[in-house]
Amino acid sequence: METRCFIDGEYKAAAKGGTFENINPANMQKIADVSAGTAEDIELAIAAATRCLNSDGWGYKSTGAQRAAILRKLGEIFTARLDEIARMDCLDHGKPKREAEADVNDAIAACSHFAMLAEKQDKDQDEVIENGTNGDFVTKIRLEPIGVVGMITPWNYPFLMGCWKVIPAIAAGCTMVLKPSELAPMSCILLGQMCLDAGLPAGALNVVPGLGQEAGAALTQHPKIDKISFTGSCPTAQRIMAAAAANGPRGLSLELGGKSPLIAFEDCDVDATVDWIITGFCWGSGQVCSATSRVLVHSSIRNAIIAKLQEKLAGITIGDSLGDNWTNTGAIMGPVINQVQYDKIWAFIDEAKANNVACAYGGERNLVKGLPGFFIPPCVFTDVSRSERVWNEEIFGPVLCVNTFETEAEAIAVANDSEYGLAGAVFSADLSRCARVGNALRCGIVWTNNCQPAFIQAPWGGVKKSGFGRELGRWGLEEFTSVKQVTSAASDFKWGLW
Repeated sequence: METRCFIDGEYKAAAKGGTFENINPANMQKIADVSAGTAEDIELAIAAATRCLNSDGWGYKSTGAQRAAILRKLGEIFTARLDEIARMDCLDHGKPKREAEADVNDAIAACSHFAMLAEKQDKDQDEVIENGTNGDFVTKIRLEPIGVVGMITPWNYPFLMGCWKVIPAIAAGCTMVLKPSELAPMSCILLGQMCLDAGLPAGALNVVPGLGQEAGAALTQHPKIDKISFTGSCPTAQRIMAAAAANGPRGLSLELGGKSPLIAFEDCDVDATVDWIITGFCWGSGQVCSATSRVLVHSSIRNAIIAKLQEKLAGITIGDSLGDNWTNTGAIMGPVINQVQYDKIWAFIDEAKANNVACAYGGERNLVKGLPGFFIPPCVFTDVSRSERVWNEEIFGPVLCVNTFETEAEAIAVANDSEYGLAGAVFSADLSRCARVGNALRCGIVWTNNCQPAFIQAPWGGVKKSGFGRELGRWGLEEFTSVKQVTSAASDFKWGLW
Protein backbone atom coordinates (compact mmCIF):
# COMPACT_ATOMS: atom_id res chain seq x y z
CA MET A 1 0.00 0.00 0.00
CA GLU A 2 1.66 3.25 -1.17
CA THR A 3 1.66 6.13 1.29
CA ARG A 4 4.14 8.63 -0.20
CA CYS A 5 3.73 11.74 -2.29
CA PHE A 6 3.43 11.19 -6.05
CA ILE A 7 5.42 13.92 -7.82
CA ASP A 8 6.66 14.05 -11.43
CA GLY A 9 5.75 10.40 -12.01
CA GLU A 10 7.47 9.00 -8.92
CA TYR A 11 6.59 8.17 -5.36
CA LYS A 12 8.79 9.94 -2.85
CA ALA A 13 8.77 10.70 0.85
CA ALA A 14 7.79 14.19 1.95
CA ALA A 15 10.68 16.64 1.74
CA LYS A 16 10.75 17.17 5.52
CA GLY A 17 10.23 13.48 6.25
CA GLY A 18 7.03 14.05 8.23
CA THR A 19 4.13 11.63 8.41
CA PHE A 20 0.64 11.46 9.88
CA GLU A 21 -1.40 8.49 11.06
CA ASN A 22 -4.23 7.21 8.90
CA ILE A 23 -6.99 5.59 11.00
CA ASN A 24 -9.75 3.16 10.01
CA PRO A 25 -12.92 4.75 11.49
CA ALA A 26 -14.71 1.40 11.67
CA ASN A 27 -12.30 -0.08 14.23
CA MET A 28 -10.08 2.88 15.21
CA GLN A 29 -6.96 0.93 14.17
CA LYS A 30 -4.03 2.56 12.38
CA ILE A 31 -3.87 1.75 8.68
CA ALA A 32 -0.52 3.37 7.89
CA ASP A 33 1.75 6.35 8.39
CA VAL A 34 1.26 8.65 5.39
CA SER A 35 3.76 11.20 4.08
CA ALA A 36 2.89 14.69 5.30
CA GLY A 37 3.60 16.97 2.38
CA THR A 38 4.47 20.60 3.06
CA ALA A 39 5.20 23.75 1.05
CA GLU A 40 8.43 22.18 -0.23
CA ASP A 41 6.56 19.27 -1.79
CA ILE A 42 3.91 21.57 -3.24
CA GLU A 43 6.70 23.62 -4.84
CA LEU A 44 8.17 20.50 -6.47
CA ALA A 45 4.74 19.37 -7.64
CA ILE A 46 3.85 22.73 -9.19
CA ALA A 47 7.24 22.88 -10.94
CA ALA A 48 6.61 19.43 -12.43
CA ALA A 49 3.08 20.40 -13.48
CA THR A 50 4.33 23.60 -15.12
CA ARG A 51 7.03 21.77 -17.10
CA CYS A 52 4.52 19.18 -18.27
CA LEU A 53 1.97 21.81 -19.28
CA ASN A 54 4.50 23.43 -21.61
CA SER A 55 6.01 20.21 -22.96
CA ASP A 56 5.60 18.81 -26.46
CA GLY A 57 3.69 15.79 -25.17
CA TRP A 58 0.90 17.37 -23.14
CA GLY A 59 -0.87 20.56 -22.18
CA TYR A 60 -1.24 23.12 -24.93
CA LYS A 61 0.11 20.73 -27.59
CA SER A 62 -2.09 17.75 -26.70
CA THR A 63 -5.14 16.74 -28.70
CA GLY A 64 -8.56 15.57 -27.63
CA ALA A 65 -7.91 12.20 -29.28
CA GLN A 66 -4.73 11.75 -27.22
CA ARG A 67 -6.54 12.63 -23.99
CA ALA A 68 -9.46 10.33 -24.85
CA ALA A 69 -7.13 7.37 -25.37
CA ILE A 70 -5.59 7.93 -21.93
CA LEU A 71 -9.00 8.19 -20.28
CA ARG A 72 -10.27 5.00 -21.90
CA LYS A 73 -7.16 3.16 -20.76
CA LEU A 74 -7.66 4.61 -17.28
CA GLY A 75 -11.21 3.26 -17.24
CA GLU A 76 -9.83 -0.20 -18.07
CA ILE A 77 -7.36 0.05 -15.18
CA PHE A 78 -10.14 1.09 -12.79
CA THR A 79 -12.21 -1.88 -13.94
CA ALA A 80 -9.37 -4.34 -13.42
CA ARG A 81 -8.59 -2.94 -9.98
CA LEU A 82 -12.13 -2.19 -8.82
CA ASP A 83 -12.06 -4.47 -5.79
CA GLU A 84 -8.68 -3.12 -4.65
CA ILE A 85 -9.75 0.52 -4.95
CA ALA A 86 -13.09 -0.10 -3.23
CA ARG A 87 -11.45 -1.97 -0.37
CA MET A 88 -9.01 0.89 0.10
CA ASP A 89 -11.88 3.38 0.52
CA CYS A 90 -13.61 0.97 2.94
CA LEU A 91 -10.48 0.93 5.11
CA ASP A 92 -9.84 4.65 4.79
CA HIS A 93 -13.39 5.94 5.15
CA GLY A 94 -15.33 3.07 6.67
CA LYS A 95 -18.05 3.15 4.03
CA PRO A 96 -19.90 -0.07 3.16
CA LYS A 97 -18.23 -1.93 0.33
CA ARG A 98 -21.22 -1.60 -1.98
CA GLU A 99 -20.99 2.20 -1.67
CA ALA A 100 -17.26 2.10 -2.40
CA GLU A 101 -17.85 -0.15 -5.40
CA ALA A 102 -20.51 2.24 -6.70
CA ASP A 103 -17.98 5.08 -6.44
CA VAL A 104 -15.44 3.20 -8.58
CA ASN A 105 -18.11 2.34 -11.15
CA ASP A 106 -19.01 6.03 -11.36
CA ALA A 107 -15.35 6.84 -11.98
CA ILE A 108 -15.24 4.24 -14.75
CA ALA A 109 -18.28 5.85 -16.37
CA ALA A 110 -16.61 9.26 -16.05
CA CYS A 111 -13.58 8.02 -17.99
CA SER A 112 -15.80 6.98 -20.89
CA HIS A 113 -17.92 10.15 -20.85
CA PHE A 114 -15.04 12.61 -20.68
CA ALA A 115 -13.14 10.69 -23.35
CA MET A 116 -16.09 11.40 -25.63
CA LEU A 117 -16.10 15.07 -24.65
CA ALA A 118 -12.34 15.30 -25.27
CA GLU A 119 -12.81 13.97 -28.79
CA LYS A 120 -15.60 16.48 -29.32
CA GLN A 121 -13.18 19.27 -28.42
CA ASP A 122 -11.12 18.28 -31.45
CA LYS A 123 -14.20 18.66 -33.65
CA ASP A 124 -15.05 22.03 -32.08
CA GLN A 125 -11.51 23.35 -32.38
CA ASP A 126 -11.15 26.41 -34.67
CA GLU A 127 -14.90 26.87 -34.93
CA VAL A 128 -15.65 29.95 -37.05
CA ILE A 129 -18.19 32.27 -35.44
CA GLU A 130 -20.24 34.99 -37.08
CA ASN A 131 -18.78 38.40 -36.23
CA GLY A 132 -20.92 40.68 -38.41
CA THR A 133 -18.09 42.00 -40.64
CA ASN A 134 -19.17 40.38 -43.90
CA GLY A 135 -15.87 38.55 -44.24
CA ASP A 136 -13.52 41.46 -43.50
CA PHE A 137 -12.49 39.60 -40.34
CA VAL A 138 -12.63 35.88 -39.60
CA THR A 139 -12.97 34.84 -35.94
CA LYS A 140 -12.18 31.35 -34.74
CA ILE A 141 -12.42 29.81 -31.29
CA ARG A 142 -9.58 27.83 -29.73
CA LEU A 143 -10.18 25.54 -26.74
CA GLU A 144 -7.13 25.20 -24.51
CA PRO A 145 -6.33 23.83 -21.05
CA ILE A 146 -6.78 26.42 -18.32
CA GLY A 147 -3.31 25.59 -17.02
CA VAL A 148 -1.99 24.20 -13.74
CA VAL A 149 -4.90 23.30 -11.46
CA GLY A 150 -4.72 23.00 -7.69
CA MET A 151 -7.27 20.48 -6.43
CA ILE A 152 -8.38 19.87 -2.85
CA THR A 153 -10.76 16.99 -2.27
CA PRO A 154 -12.83 15.87 0.74
CA TRP A 155 -12.86 12.67 2.74
CA ASN A 156 -16.48 11.62 2.23
CA TYR A 157 -15.94 10.22 -1.29
CA PRO A 158 -12.15 9.80 -1.31
CA PHE A 159 -11.65 8.19 -4.72
CA LEU A 160 -14.71 9.52 -6.53
CA MET A 161 -14.19 13.18 -5.64
CA GLY A 162 -10.59 12.93 -6.84
CA CYS A 163 -11.84 11.46 -10.11
CA TRP A 164 -14.56 14.12 -10.48
CA LYS A 165 -11.76 16.66 -10.75
CA VAL A 166 -8.87 14.75 -12.30
CA ILE A 167 -10.77 13.09 -15.15
CA PRO A 168 -12.29 16.27 -16.71
CA ALA A 169 -8.99 18.07 -16.18
CA ILE A 170 -7.23 15.32 -18.16
CA ALA A 171 -9.92 15.69 -20.86
CA ALA A 172 -9.05 19.40 -21.08
CA GLY A 173 -5.28 18.78 -21.17
CA CYS A 174 -4.51 20.44 -17.82
CA THR A 175 -1.81 19.55 -15.35
CA MET A 176 -2.68 19.08 -11.71
CA VAL A 177 -1.56 19.12 -8.11
CA LEU A 178 -4.05 17.16 -6.01
CA LYS A 179 -4.17 17.51 -2.21
CA PRO A 180 -6.53 14.82 -0.89
CA SER A 181 -8.03 15.01 2.57
CA GLU A 182 -5.62 13.82 5.24
CA LEU A 183 -8.49 11.79 6.71
CA ALA A 184 -8.79 9.49 3.68
CA PRO A 185 -5.89 9.95 1.21
CA MET A 186 -5.02 6.41 0.20
CA SER A 187 -7.01 5.89 -3.01
CA CYS A 188 -5.98 9.29 -4.38
CA ILE A 189 -2.33 8.42 -3.77
CA LEU A 190 -2.95 5.27 -5.82
CA LEU A 191 -4.70 7.35 -8.50
CA GLY A 192 -1.41 9.05 -9.40
CA GLN A 193 0.25 5.79 -10.45
CA MET A 194 -2.85 4.52 -12.24
CA CYS A 195 -2.96 7.68 -14.37
CA LEU A 196 0.72 7.26 -15.22
CA ASP A 197 0.07 3.62 -16.17
CA ALA A 198 -2.73 4.81 -18.47
CA GLY A 199 -0.30 6.97 -20.42
CA LEU A 200 -0.62 10.34 -18.68
CA PRO A 201 2.82 12.00 -18.82
CA ALA A 202 4.89 12.36 -15.68
CA GLY A 203 4.13 15.67 -14.02
CA ALA A 204 0.60 15.93 -15.37
CA LEU A 205 -0.88 14.64 -12.12
CA ASN A 206 0.92 15.13 -8.83
CA VAL A 207 -0.59 13.99 -5.52
CA VAL A 208 0.59 15.58 -2.27
CA PRO A 209 -1.05 14.25 0.90
CA GLY A 210 -0.68 16.46 3.92
CA LEU A 211 -2.43 18.66 6.43
CA GLY A 212 -4.64 21.49 5.24
CA GLN A 213 -2.75 24.22 7.07
CA GLU A 214 0.52 23.10 5.49
CA ALA A 215 0.09 21.43 2.07
CA GLY A 216 -3.37 22.88 1.41
CA ALA A 217 -2.43 26.44 2.31
CA ALA A 218 0.76 26.30 0.24
CA LEU A 219 -1.20 25.07 -2.76
CA THR A 220 -3.91 27.73 -2.63
CA GLN A 221 -1.44 30.56 -2.04
CA HIS A 222 0.97 29.65 -4.84
CA PRO A 223 1.12 32.28 -7.62
CA LYS A 224 1.71 29.71 -10.39
CA ILE A 225 -1.62 27.95 -9.85
CA ASP A 226 -4.02 28.98 -12.64
CA LYS A 227 -7.16 27.57 -11.04
CA ILE A 228 -8.24 26.12 -7.71
CA SER A 229 -10.96 23.48 -7.59
CA PHE A 230 -12.14 22.77 -4.05
CA THR A 231 -14.77 20.54 -2.49
CA GLY A 232 -15.33 20.89 1.24
CA SER A 233 -16.61 23.19 3.95
CA CYS A 234 -17.63 26.85 3.79
CA PRO A 235 -15.05 28.07 6.36
CA THR A 236 -12.21 26.47 4.39
CA ALA A 237 -13.63 27.89 1.16
CA GLN A 238 -13.56 31.39 2.63
CA ARG A 239 -9.85 31.00 3.39
CA ILE A 240 -9.22 29.68 -0.11
CA MET A 241 -11.07 32.61 -1.69
CA ALA A 242 -8.97 35.05 0.33
CA ALA A 243 -5.76 33.29 -0.75
CA ALA A 244 -6.87 33.21 -4.38
CA ALA A 245 -7.56 36.95 -4.30
CA ALA A 246 -4.31 37.81 -2.54
CA ASN A 247 -2.14 35.72 -4.83
CA GLY A 248 -4.20 35.90 -8.02
CA PRO A 249 -6.63 36.58 -9.27
CA ARG A 250 -7.10 33.10 -10.68
CA GLY A 251 -9.92 30.73 -11.54
CA LEU A 252 -11.88 29.23 -8.68
CA SER A 253 -14.67 26.69 -8.37
CA LEU A 254 -16.19 25.66 -5.05
CA GLU A 255 -18.51 22.74 -4.27
CA LEU A 256 -19.50 23.27 -0.66
CA GLY A 257 -22.02 22.15 1.90
CA GLY A 258 -25.76 22.05 2.05
CA LYS A 259 -28.86 21.66 4.16
CA SER A 260 -31.05 20.41 1.37
CA PRO A 261 -34.86 20.23 1.63
CA LEU A 262 -37.12 17.34 0.65
CA ILE A 263 -40.80 18.18 0.17
CA ALA A 264 -43.41 15.40 0.33
CA PHE A 265 -46.96 16.31 -0.74
CA GLU A 266 -50.08 14.53 0.42
CA ASP A 267 -50.42 12.50 -2.81
CA CYS A 268 -46.93 11.00 -2.74
CA ASP A 269 -46.30 7.27 -2.42
CA VAL A 270 -45.45 7.13 1.29
CA ASP A 271 -43.50 3.87 1.20
CA ALA A 272 -41.37 4.88 -1.79
CA THR A 273 -40.88 8.40 -0.44
CA VAL A 274 -39.58 7.09 2.88
CA ASP A 275 -37.06 4.90 1.04
CA TRP A 276 -35.72 8.02 -0.64
CA ILE A 277 -35.80 10.01 2.61
CA ILE A 278 -33.60 7.37 4.24
CA THR A 279 -31.24 7.42 1.27
CA GLY A 280 -31.09 11.18 1.60
CA PHE A 281 -29.73 11.18 5.15
CA CYS A 282 -28.25 7.70 5.73
CA TRP A 283 -26.22 7.05 2.57
CA GLY A 284 -22.60 7.60 3.48
CA SER A 285 -23.75 7.78 7.13
CA GLY A 286 -25.15 11.21 6.30
CA GLN A 287 -21.71 12.52 5.31
CA VAL A 288 -22.95 13.83 1.97
CA CYS A 289 -22.97 17.48 0.93
CA SER A 290 -26.33 17.13 -0.81
CA ALA A 291 -28.00 15.24 2.08
CA THR A 292 -31.71 16.06 2.19
CA SER A 293 -31.79 16.42 5.95
CA ARG A 294 -34.64 18.98 6.12
CA VAL A 295 -37.85 17.12 5.32
CA LEU A 296 -41.14 18.97 4.85
CA VAL A 297 -44.23 16.76 4.75
CA HIS A 298 -47.85 17.72 4.28
CA SER A 299 -49.55 17.63 7.66
CA SER A 300 -52.06 15.00 6.46
CA ILE A 301 -49.32 12.37 5.94
CA ARG A 302 -47.03 13.36 8.79
CA ASN A 303 -47.90 10.40 11.03
CA ALA A 304 -47.70 7.90 8.18
CA ILE A 305 -44.24 9.18 7.17
CA ILE A 306 -42.93 9.03 10.74
CA ALA A 307 -44.30 5.52 11.33
CA LYS A 308 -42.77 4.21 8.12
CA LEU A 309 -39.44 5.86 8.95
CA GLN A 310 -39.39 4.19 12.36
CA GLU A 311 -40.18 0.82 10.80
CA LYS A 312 -37.52 0.98 8.09
CA LEU A 313 -34.76 2.55 10.16
CA ALA A 314 -35.08 -0.28 12.69
CA GLY A 315 -33.99 -2.68 9.94
CA ILE A 316 -30.64 -0.98 9.23
CA THR A 317 -27.52 -2.92 10.17
CA ILE A 318 -24.62 -0.76 11.36
CA GLY A 319 -21.05 -2.01 11.35
CA ASP A 320 -17.72 -2.59 9.62
CA SER A 321 -18.22 -3.79 6.04
CA LEU A 322 -14.80 -5.47 6.12
CA GLY A 323 -15.48 -7.17 9.45
CA ASP A 324 -16.38 -10.79 10.12
CA ASN A 325 -19.91 -12.04 9.40
CA TRP A 326 -20.81 -8.95 7.42
CA THR A 327 -23.15 -9.11 4.47
CA ASN A 328 -22.75 -6.43 1.80
CA THR A 329 -26.45 -6.29 0.95
CA GLY A 330 -29.63 -4.87 2.39
CA ALA A 331 -29.96 -1.86 4.68
CA ILE A 332 -26.44 -1.12 5.95
CA MET A 333 -24.48 1.81 7.36
CA GLY A 334 -20.87 2.40 8.29
CA PRO A 335 -19.20 4.79 10.76
CA VAL A 336 -18.56 8.52 10.56
CA ILE A 337 -15.03 9.55 9.70
CA ASN A 338 -13.32 10.37 13.02
CA GLN A 339 -13.62 11.42 16.66
CA VAL A 340 -14.03 15.10 15.80
CA GLN A 341 -16.97 14.42 13.51
CA TYR A 342 -18.45 11.90 15.96
CA ASP A 343 -18.37 14.41 18.80
CA LYS A 344 -19.77 17.19 16.60
CA ILE A 345 -22.77 15.11 15.52
CA TRP A 346 -23.58 13.97 19.04
CA ALA A 347 -23.31 17.59 20.21
CA PHE A 348 -26.05 18.56 17.73
CA ILE A 349 -28.22 15.64 18.88
CA ASP A 350 -27.69 16.33 22.56
CA GLU A 351 -28.42 20.05 22.15
CA ALA A 352 -31.68 19.37 20.31
CA LYS A 353 -32.79 16.92 23.00
CA ALA A 354 -31.86 19.41 25.73
CA ASN A 355 -34.06 21.95 23.93
CA ASN A 356 -36.97 19.45 24.10
CA VAL A 357 -37.05 18.79 20.35
CA ALA A 358 -39.08 15.61 19.85
CA CYS A 359 -36.94 12.62 18.86
CA ALA A 360 -38.88 10.00 16.89
CA TYR A 361 -35.97 7.63 16.35
CA GLY A 362 -32.40 7.17 17.57
CA GLY A 363 -30.60 9.77 19.60
CA GLU A 364 -29.16 7.22 22.03
CA ARG A 365 -25.56 6.04 22.11
CA ASN A 366 -26.48 2.61 23.48
CA LEU A 367 -28.09 1.70 20.14
CA VAL A 368 -24.58 0.95 18.80
CA LYS A 369 -23.12 -0.33 22.08
CA GLY A 370 -20.19 -2.69 21.62
CA LEU A 371 -19.08 -1.43 18.20
CA PRO A 372 -15.46 -0.21 18.37
CA GLY A 373 -15.59 2.50 15.71
CA PHE A 374 -17.22 5.91 15.28
CA PHE A 375 -20.74 4.61 14.74
CA ILE A 376 -23.86 6.76 15.08
CA PRO A 377 -27.37 5.35 14.53
CA PRO A 378 -29.85 7.31 12.42
CA CYS A 379 -31.62 10.03 14.39
CA VAL A 380 -34.97 11.62 13.48
CA PHE A 381 -36.28 14.83 15.06
CA THR A 382 -39.85 15.98 14.45
CA ASP A 383 -41.75 19.26 14.67
CA VAL A 384 -38.47 21.16 14.88
CA SER A 385 -38.46 24.89 15.52
CA ARG A 386 -36.91 26.68 12.56
CA SER A 387 -34.68 28.56 15.00
CA GLU A 388 -32.95 25.37 16.14
CA ARG A 389 -29.37 24.78 14.99
CA VAL A 390 -30.24 21.20 14.12
CA TRP A 391 -32.70 22.55 11.51
CA ASN A 392 -30.43 25.22 10.03
CA GLU A 393 -26.84 24.01 10.16
CA GLU A 394 -25.11 21.31 8.15
CA ILE A 395 -24.42 18.43 10.53
CA PHE A 396 -22.79 15.98 8.11
CA GLY A 397 -24.16 12.96 9.88
CA PRO A 398 -27.25 10.71 9.92
CA VAL A 399 -29.57 13.27 11.50
CA LEU A 400 -32.97 14.14 9.99
CA CYS A 401 -35.40 16.93 10.84
CA VAL A 402 -39.07 16.61 9.87
CA ASN A 403 -41.57 19.48 9.81
CA THR A 404 -45.04 19.89 8.36
CA PHE A 405 -46.65 22.34 5.95
CA GLU A 406 -50.16 23.11 4.76
CA THR A 407 -49.76 24.85 1.38
CA GLU A 408 -47.45 24.65 -1.59
CA ALA A 409 -46.40 28.25 -1.11
CA GLU A 410 -45.48 27.58 2.52
CA ALA A 411 -43.41 24.54 1.55
CA ILE A 412 -41.46 26.53 -1.05
CA ALA A 413 -40.84 29.42 1.32
CA VAL A 414 -39.55 27.20 4.13
CA ALA A 415 -37.44 25.11 1.74
CA ASN A 416 -35.76 28.24 0.37
CA ASP A 417 -35.22 29.74 3.82
CA SER A 418 -31.62 28.56 4.07
CA GLU A 419 -28.17 30.00 3.47
CA TYR A 420 -27.41 26.92 1.38
CA GLY A 421 -28.60 26.01 -2.08
CA LEU A 422 -27.08 22.77 -3.30
CA ALA A 423 -30.06 20.47 -3.88
CA GLY A 424 -33.72 19.80 -3.22
CA ALA A 425 -36.29 17.08 -3.83
CA VAL A 426 -40.04 17.10 -4.51
CA PHE A 427 -42.38 14.11 -4.11
CA SER A 428 -45.90 14.14 -5.56
CA ALA A 429 -48.06 12.17 -7.95
CA ASP A 430 -48.82 15.48 -9.68
CA LEU A 431 -45.88 15.94 -12.06
CA SER A 432 -46.92 19.45 -13.01
CA ARG A 433 -46.74 20.39 -9.33
CA CYS A 434 -43.33 18.73 -9.07
CA ALA A 435 -42.10 20.83 -11.98
CA ARG A 436 -43.60 24.02 -10.60
CA VAL A 437 -42.15 23.53 -7.13
CA GLY A 438 -38.82 22.36 -8.49
CA ASN A 439 -38.53 25.49 -10.59
CA ALA A 440 -39.19 27.60 -7.50
CA LEU A 441 -36.44 26.00 -5.40
CA ARG A 442 -33.27 28.10 -5.20
CA CYS A 443 -30.66 25.38 -5.64
CA GLY A 444 -28.40 23.85 -8.25
CA ILE A 445 -29.93 20.35 -8.32
CA VAL A 446 -33.59 19.27 -8.12
CA TRP A 447 -34.83 15.69 -7.88
CA THR A 448 -38.45 14.76 -8.64
CA ASN A 449 -39.77 11.62 -6.93
CA ASN A 450 -36.21 10.51 -6.23
CA CYS A 451 -33.29 11.73 -4.18
CA GLN A 452 -29.48 11.83 -4.41
CA PRO A 453 -28.59 10.25 -7.78
CA ALA A 454 -25.64 11.94 -9.49
CA PHE A 455 -25.05 11.33 -13.17
CA ILE A 456 -21.69 11.82 -14.87
CA GLN A 457 -23.47 13.54 -17.78
CA ALA A 458 -25.32 16.11 -15.66
CA PRO A 459 -23.95 19.24 -13.91
CA TRP A 460 -23.35 19.15 -10.16
CA GLY A 461 -23.07 22.27 -8.01
CA GLY A 462 -25.02 24.82 -6.05
CA VAL A 463 -25.85 28.44 -5.33
CA LYS A 464 -25.67 30.69 -2.28
CA LYS A 465 -23.26 29.29 0.33
CA SER A 466 -23.18 25.95 -1.47
CA GLY A 467 -20.61 27.38 -3.85
CA PHE A 468 -20.21 28.19 -7.53
CA GLY A 469 -18.94 26.44 -10.63
CA ARG A 470 -20.06 23.02 -11.81
CA GLU A 471 -18.62 19.53 -11.90
CA LEU A 472 -19.53 16.72 -14.31
CA GLY A 473 -20.93 16.76 -17.83
CA ARG A 474 -19.79 19.27 -20.43
CA TRP A 475 -20.04 21.93 -17.73
CA GLY A 476 -17.35 20.13 -15.74
CA LEU A 477 -15.04 20.13 -18.77
CA GLU A 478 -15.65 23.84 -19.31
CA GLU A 479 -14.35 24.53 -15.77
CA PHE A 480 -10.90 23.38 -16.93
CA THR A 481 -11.02 24.86 -20.44
CA SER A 482 -9.78 28.28 -21.53
CA VAL A 483 -11.52 29.82 -24.54
CA LYS A 484 -9.30 31.82 -26.89
CA GLN A 485 -10.53 34.13 -29.66
CA VAL A 486 -8.36 34.22 -32.82
CA THR A 487 -9.35 36.92 -35.30
CA SER A 488 -7.70 37.37 -38.71
CA ALA A 489 -8.20 40.16 -41.22
CA ALA A 490 -9.04 39.18 -44.80
CA SER A 491 -5.97 39.32 -47.05
CA ASP A 492 -7.36 42.22 -49.10
CA PHE A 493 -8.81 44.18 -46.18
CA LYS A 494 -7.45 47.68 -45.65
CA TRP A 495 -7.96 49.34 -42.27
CA GLY A 496 -7.38 52.82 -43.61
CA LEU A 497 -8.12 54.60 -40.34
CA TRP A 498 -4.89 56.59 -39.86
